[in-house]
Amino acid sequence: MMLKPSMTDLATRGESYYAVVVGIAKRARQISDEQLEKKKEESKRPELVEKLKDEHRYEGKPVNLAVEEYKAKKFSILQDHSGMFRA
Repeated sequence: MMLKPSMTDLATRGESYYAVVVGIAKRARQISDEQLEKKKEESKRPELVEKLKDEHRYEGKPVNLAVEEYKAKKFSILQDHSGMFRA
């Protein structure tokens, strides 16, 4: 399935397509890890179920959330001196 927006819409800040893909993938991994932690917490404390369901980040696919965050400029992609990318 093709995600909207397109890469040309996302790579408007001077980054290469590769940098955008790597940065979004790293942020998606962070989101996935956060979701897993919330699910673990939910299983320990059932009273949090309703609170967690109300949170936007609890639901949704990590890549879609990362793309939305990038579009909203909630994170930027940095390249360190070794050439590695950080989200």
